[in-house]
Amino acid sequence: METAGRRELPGQTFVMVSKAKQAIALPAVMDLDSLDGIRDGLIDAIDEGPVLVDASAVERVSTNALIMLISAGETARKNQFDFAIERPSATMLTAIERLGLGARFSGMMRG
Repeated sequence: METAGRRELPGQTFVMVSKAKQAIALPAVMDLDSLDGIRDGLIDAIDEGPVLVDASAVERVSTNALIMLISAGETARKNQFDFAIERPSATMLTAIERLGLGARFSGMMRG
């Protein structure tokens, strides 16, 4: 018998858990002043499950911010959660390429 996310068999109950993607929208300016807030948001999201990062608004990004995103992606993978960056701005893509980080970001970029 199945009811709202549960499948019951005689003598046993299974709860089927599906974690929803956590959405994070990056700010226009990702510099040293904004990293603490971004980091805290990423940590909370990764603790909950899969993460989808919207990078379309990024106008300025520091090297430290890009390294933090790489670290967040690796942490999510270690926790067996998907981590994706969608719609990265031209500014963000340029910074990634200039720093030679294209290979590190290739698996997490979408759109």
